[in-house]
This record gives sequence, C-alpha cells and structure tokens, in this order.
Amino acid sequence: MRPNEQRFLVLASFRSERTQTGEPASFSSLWKRTREPAISIHDSYHLYPTFPNKNLEFSFETSYLVSLILKILKDMENYDVNQVKNIALLGHAGCGKTTLAECMLFEAGLINRRGTVEEGNTVSDYNTIEQEKGSSVFTTLMHTDWRGFKINILDTPGNDDFVGEVIAALKVADTGVMLLNAPFGVEVGTDIIWEYTENFKTPMIFAVNQLDHEKADFDKTVEQAKSSFGRKVTVVQYPLNAGHGFNAIIDVLKMTMYEFPAEGGKPKKLPIPAAEKEKADRLHNELIEAIAENDEGLMELYFDKGSLDEDEMRKGLKIAMINHDMFPLFCVSAKKNMGSGRLMGFIDNVCPSAVEMPPQPLTDGRKLEISPKGNPCVFIFKTVSEHHLGDMSFFKIYSGELKVGAELLNEETGALEKFTQLFTVEGKKRESVEKLTAGDIGATIKLKSTHTNNTLHGKTEKLEIEPIHFPTPRMRVAIVPTKRGEEEKLAVALHQLQEEDPSLRIEISPELKQTILHCQGEMHLNMITNKLLQTYKLSVEFVAPKIPYRETIQKSVQVSYRHKKQSGGAGQFAEVHMQVEPWHDGMPDPKGMTVRGRDEIPLPWGGKLVFFNCIVGGVIDTRFLPSIMKGIMEKMENGPLTGSYVRDVRVSVFDGKMHPVDSNDMAFKIAGTMAFKDAFSQASPKILEPVYELEVLSPEEIVGDIMGDLPTRRAIIEGIDTEGHYQKIKARIPLAELQNYATSLKAISQGRAKYNIEFADYLPVPMEIQDKLIKNHQPEAVEA
Repeated sequence: MRPNEQRFLVLASFRSERTQTGEPASFSSLWKRTREPAISIHDSYHLYPTFPNKNLEFSFETSYLVSLILKILKDMENYDVNQVKNIALLGHAGCGKTTLAECMLFEAGLINRRGTVEEGNTVSDYNTIEQEKGSSVFTTLMHTDWRGFKINILDTPGNDDFVGEVIAALKVADTGVMLLNAPFGVEVGTDIIWEYTENFKTPMIFAVNQLDHEKADFDKTVEQAKSSFGRKVTVVQYPLNAGHGFNAIIDVLKMTMYEFPAEGGKPKKLPIPAAEKEKADRLHNELIEAIAENDEGLMELYFDKGSLDEDEMRKGLKIAMINHDMFPLFCVSAKKNMGSGRLMGFIDNVCPSAVEMPPQPLTDGRKLEISPKGNPCVFIFKTVSEHHLGDMSFFKIYSGELKVGAELLNEETGALEKFTQLFTVEGKKRESVEKLTAGDIGATIKLKSTHTNNTLHGKTEKLEIEPIHFPTPRMRVAIVPTKRGEEEKLAVALHQLQEEDPSLRIEISPELKQTILHCQGEMHLNMITNKLLQTYKLSVEFVAPKIPYRETIQKSVQVSYRHKKQSGGAGQFAEVHMQVEPWHDGMPDPKGMTVRGRDEIPLPWGGKLVFFNCIVGGVIDTRFLPSIMKGIMEKMENGPLTGSYVRDVRVSVFDGKMHPVDSNDMAFKIAGTMAFKDAFSQASPKILEPVYELEVLSPEEIVGDIMGDLPTRRAIIEGIDTEGHYQKIKARIPLAELQNYATSLKAISQGRAKYNIEFADYLPVPMEIQDKLIKNHQPEAVEA
C-alpha cells in the first residue's frame, strides 16, 4: 500500500442491544450518530462493520468508498410519501413530552445518550429561555428514522400561555400524541389542548406517562380520559405493576407482555401471565369490537371469523383514527425509557401519513388533495429569527416535490420566492437536503416576502391553504423602553417578535398614546421580556395600559350656536341649530322635520354618526353642511367628558343663518363643533367601558373561590357548565378589571384554572366610576 494514499476509517456498529425491539438500528441512523467522530484520515483505510464476536475487514479505493457511503445515505434519506409520519407531542406542562422525544431519538440511534430537562441538554429544549425555565416554550422540530419510516416530531409547550405554538404544530401534524400524567390524570392543560385537536380533527394517541411514579394511578387516569374525551378512548396497553418498581406492560393488540430491565431499554417479549389472561382477553375483545364497529367490511369479517387478525386490526385502527372514532391508549415511562419503541412502531404501522389524511381546505372553499404529483405547494406554519441567518421558515409540503432552486409564488404577497436551501431540522441543528416530497416537513432561509400562514405554489396556479387561526390574547400591558431614544429600536424588535409569534399582537394606539402588547399570559410576557433583553439588548418596563373608554348621550336636546368674529376685514359668521340624540338601529326619522339628506357614517372606533340635513328655505347653503359635519366629527374624536371617542349619536341640522360675505367653511365648522359640544353636555352624557365575555375552566373543588373573586371585579356571572371533569364558569367582566387577572387566578387555583376572553360590548360605567374618570381627566384637559 502506497504511504501517501489517503485512507478513511469508518466504524459502523450494529449492536442489537441499542434498541428496545431487539432489531438492529438502520445504517442511516447509525451514520448520523457516529459520522463526525467516525470519518478520519489515516495512513491505511478499512471498513469495519462490527458484529457480535466477529469483525469483517474490507478494503476499497478512497473515492469508491466515499461515493458508496454517500449513495447509501442518499438512498436511505429519500422516503416514500407513505413512509413519512408527522406527530405532535401534546399535553399539560410537565407531563414528559420532551423526555419522550429524547427516548425516541435515542432508540432510533440519532443521539448517543439521552439528555434531561433538569440538565438542560435535551435536543428539543435548546433555547436559553427554555433551559433557564426548565420547560418548553417553543415548538421544536426533530425527526427520526424507525424501521425505514421517517417520523417528524413536533415537541410542543404544555403551558397555555404558549398555545400559539401548539396550534401551529397541530396545523401540520397528522397525528397527535397526548401525554397524560399517571399521578395527576387529565389536567387543565390537557383539556384546553384537546379543544384545538377537535377543531383540526387530528388523529390522536394517548400515552399514559410516569407509570413508575409512586402515586401513579392508571385506572383513574383512563377513566378521566374517557370522561373528558369520550368512550372513543380505547386501551391498547395497560401496566402490570404501576408505581414503584414498574417494569412491565401488557399489550392487548399484540397480546404480548413487554418486561423491561430496571434501567429501561430493550424489553423481553413474554407470554401474558395466567393471572392477567382474563383481563387481557376482555380488553382484546373490546378493542376488536371497537375497531369492527367503525368499518362495515371489518364488521363482516368479525361476524364471519369471530375475531380479527393483527393486520386487520391495524387497518381498522387507521380508519377509525382518521375519522376521529378511536383514540388508542398506550403506556410509557419516558424517564426510564420504557415503551417508546413500541409507540414508534405503532406510529409507523398504523398512524396515517399525510397522503392518507382528508384533503386540505382552501380559503375559497375548494379542497387540496395531498399528493406527490403536480407542482409543489407549501404552507409556512412557523417563522424563527436566527442570529446571523435571518428568518428561518418552517413549512409542510402539501403537493408535489420541492427541490433546491425551486421558485414558488406567494399567494398573499405576490412575491416570487426562490428556495436556495432546504433543511431537515434536529432541534438547533440543520442538515441540508436536495429535495423533500409531499407530506414532509422542512425548513428554509432567506425568503424575502414570506411570513407565517403564507401559501407558496407554482407560478400558474391560484390557491391558498386555510390559515392558522390564533386565539384572542388574554392579557394586555403597555411597554416602554427604560432608556430614552430606543423607541425605534423597540418598534423594530416588537415587529420581529410578532412575525415569529402570531399569538402576540402589537398595538400602536394613537387614542391611548401607548404601545400595547396583547399576549396570552404572564409566562408569555416573561418570555417576551427575556427575548428582548437577550436577542435585542433592550431593557423595557411595563405599565398599566389605559382603557379605551367611549362617550355617548342618553337623551335628545336642541341647541343653537352663533359664531361671529370681526377683525377689520372680512369676518366670520355662522349660526347653526341642531338636534342631538342617542342613535340606535331602527330609529324613525326625527319628528317635525323635513329630511332632505342623510349620511350614516360607521366610525373607526365603533358605533355610528348619523347626520341629517333638515334645512328648509335655504337658510344654510348645502355647501356648508360638510363643514358642520366635519366640526362634529372632530369633537367626537375628543369627547367632552374624558377625551374619549364619542359613538352612536344622531345629529339633525334644522335651522341657522349665514352672511353673504362673512360665512365660510371655517366659520360653520367652528359653529358645528361648539353646538355639538353644548348639546352633548346637556344630553345626559355617559361614559361607556369595554366589557368582555369571560370563560374560566376550573376543577370543581375551587369553583367557589373563583366565583367569589369575580364579583369583586364587577363581573356578572352568567352561568356554569360541566365540561368533562371540569367546570366552566361564564361571566361578563369590564376590561378595566381584567388587569392582573391572570396573576390572581393563578394564585387562587395554584395554576390549575385557565381562562379565555372575547370582546362583547360597550356598556355604561357605574356613576361613581364615571365621576372619578371625569375628575382624573380635568388636569389633562386644562393642560391640553
């Protein structure tokens, strides 16, 4: 062998003990796990596939060896459209989603050792904020290869403050894996997330986790799941010995017992113990009957044979899951790495791929078949700002095949975007690929005019996938930089944050003269604060936001105002008589007046101004009426009581005077303003406040405490309903009383209750509050 030849040493370990199932891991996954330390330049070269008790040595020319390996890897990375499965890990905070993701990556050979949330070294929770808090804040994309199937894993946050991340994941997931805490059962966060899975009709698997916990109660957890989510929850596995010492799972689909070593890992497949046979047979038959009930063909087979084989059961399970008729339930201990291999096997063999899911709805009412055929069509479901890279766009391909260099048209912006790079993503790591096919999830960078919720497609097509509908924010605060002169820098940072997180809404309010953040809760706000400081080096403070009050009147009055000004030359003269009254839908025309013209103006801030021309005999020229109306509108933008906007008023101009020389537009505008101001003060003016519909989801035992707190906030309780094993309190509450409600509710419920709000109406404030608001406004009015 010539000494100057470059040689490569490649070590590929196929140790069967690395997987739970006893089968060797795939070469591509082992390559991924070992590739960085595995390839090195030596003075000799050999390929050593290491088998038990045997080493085989091969020699290759360098170029041939490299090309062979690259070809193998390329072939293994090109998955058939039916071999791509997209799952979202869901559940209440702390239920073990991130730990389960580590198990899945470890079992498939993507990582050498499992990280932990406590040590801050998991693949999923790589962000500094997540490591500091010890919980997921963002949805993280990962993928793994399990027996020739690619499983894209979306690890979602469990805290309801980050629900926007969960909804985005559900938009592109084809199966949800809902983790339940065996010690605590179905928790509030689980119920809230379930509502969103119902909206998307996401096929669902339940996985009862933490069965090794000393307080684990599998039967209670299953019963709560059935109570909350219906009898469609169907047991596929149950634990033999939940609690301390847990190490065995009985699978009633395969009719096998999996027994794990104490440290977890590869289980033994054993016969079901005689003492459990009756229970396992009963659950097996229940599973078969549930499957058969959802498919006529399988029902006939069941009647003919009295049973179904495993393949028939898999087929029936897939159909039932797609139709949302069954929710299989499994057992895992993510912490001890028990059960994840069997769960991934079920995802491979039973859970639907994207092409097996119903067509995707489009905004124009049509449906888009998910297919590898045709031109590529992608949907952007998430955007992340990467330091030194710019925006990274995460997408799902709904049709065709996307290749590097493809140019697609953005349906919303009309921009033509070039996909210069394509990536598969493993937490914070990216791997370049040449192409991705329909159903797959990937990422790209440097799309110039594309944002979350955009659809991109072929240049000749016209279609837009139904966008993600994010929930109404529940918390509002005003934000200011602590250093003067950083206002513009803050505005740029907030715009970027909103681009990454559509559940955050930024309001620049000219009315309130504040920049207001509308977010999902305290933890959401804390995340924003941390990101502003860490990423944008901005220190900010939050202050109580002002309330957008409105003003109106309660009775009808007639007034007149004469504006006269003489200053040597041409003067100003205008006299206006008007009737001002409260307006509501269906009002008859004013009595005793001849209506010659009508303007009904929807106001930008809500409500209307209705303006009647009732002039008789030409006492005011019609060309001056727009000036009168303009004067009224200007006063409505600065109400007489508190400077708030005025709404729902009808003005009828019925008389007046003008001068042939001194009357002009300015004079009638001033006269209109002053007449309206006088009339408003005489017409029983009233301040209105925004009132919201409030729904609080709470465990039954703390409903009394929550209901006792609401009247102290001027809330009117409208009713209480049962939702699963939770109570839903419905009330109406003024926006002014919602300030700090998230903190208060968390303290009352120890974090076990959640709430949603939605704007309802503007209603009058109590008289004592009105007097206080007017008094507080007087210094501002004098200063102005």
